[in-house]
Amino acid sequence: MQLHTANAWQRHSAVAERIGKVYPALSKAHRKAADYVLANVFRAATMTIDELADVVGFSLATANRFAHALGFDGYPAFRAALVLDFASSLAPVEKLRDQVGRAATSAEIMANALTADIQNLEATRRALVPELCDRAVSMILNADRIFVLGFGASAHLAGITAHALEPYCRNVISVAGPGGPSQTARQFFKIDQRDLVIAMAFPRYVTDTITLATLAKERGAQLLAFTDVPTSPLVPLADVTLYAQTERLLAPTSDAAALALIQATCDAVAHRADRSVHAASKMTEVVLPWLHYPDWQEKPEAKQSKPAVKSKSDNGKPSLSKSTIKAAAVKAPSTKSVAKKAALT
Repeated sequence: MQLHTANAWQRHSAVAERIGKVYPALSKAHRKAADYVLANVFRAATMTIDELADVVGFSLATANRFAHALGFDGYPAFRAALVLDFASSLAPVEKLRDQVGRAATSAEIMANALTADIQNLEATRRALVPELCDRAVSMILNADRIFVLGFGASAHLAGITAHALEPYCRNVISVAGPGGPSQTARQFFKIDQRDLVIAMAFPRYVTDTITLATLAKERGAQLLAFTDVPTSPLVPLADVTLYAQTERLLAPTSDAAALALIQATCDAVAHRADRSVHAASKMTEVVLPWLHYPDWQEKPEAKQSKPAVKSKSDNGKPSLSKSTIKAAAVKAPSTKSVAKKAALT
C-alpha cells in the first residue's frame, strides 16, 4: 500500500485507533501481527484467519487471541472492521469471494450476468428525470468545446462518448489519452465557462477523475456527470448528473448499463442537433474510403448510371457501343418470333 493511503487510513480507521491504544501492552507475537496489519492494511482486510496466521508465522489460536486483544469478539469481527474501512473498494472482492464458493455452470453464470444487466437497464431507465435529460443535451449542444473525462475502466467509455458526439459537435476531445492525467491538466489550463466537461466515474472511483473535474469547475467550465449513485464523489461537482445502475456479481461495475445510458444521451443529442441528418451524411461520405465492401458489391459511389459509350463508324457518324448493341439484342424480339406472331393473327 502506498504511504499516503496508509496514513489516511490510520487517521480515520477504528482498527488503527484500537491498535494504537493497546500496542504497548501487546505480546511480541501480537505486535508482529499489528505491524503487519498497519503496513499491509488492504491485504490484511482480504485475508482469512488462516492466511494471516501463515504470513505472520503464528497459530490460528494466536491470530484469534490477537483480535481479542484489540477488543473484538474474534477474528471475523476484526476482519469485518477492516473491510468496513474499504467498503467501496473491497465490495467487488467480497462479492466475488461469495460467488466463487457456489457451484454453478458457465451457462448459469452467464445467464445471471445478463439478468443483472437487464435489471440495471430497467433501473437506469426508471431513474431518468426529463428536465435533467433536456439540460444535459442543451449543455452538450451549446458548448464551444467538450472534454470527455474518464480514467480506469471509464477511459473506454470516454472514447466511445467522444466518437458518438463527433458528428453533431464542433469540438469533442477525449482526454483519456497516452499523456495521462498530467496531460489532461495541461489541456484544462485554458478551459473556461464556454466549455463543457463530461466526467464519468463508476465504482471503483478513480481519484484523478475527481481531481481534474474539480479543476475544471475552478476554471469555470460546466460539468455533466455520468455516475452510479448520489453518494458518488462526482455529484457535488456536477451541474447535471445522469445515473446508471451498475451493479454486478463478479466485477466492480457493469459497463453495459453505463454505456447504454451514454449512447442514449448521444441519441438525444442527434435528435436535437441542427442539420443532424446532413452531418451524419457528410460524416459517412468522408469515411467511405475506409469502409470495407465485398468484391461482388460495388461501392456506393460506383453505382451511378453511366451513359453508353459511343464510337464513330467508318462514315464518321456516331454508333452505339458493342455492349449497348448486345443488350438491345437480348431485349428485342427476333424476326422469327415477329413473323410467327403475325401468322397467328
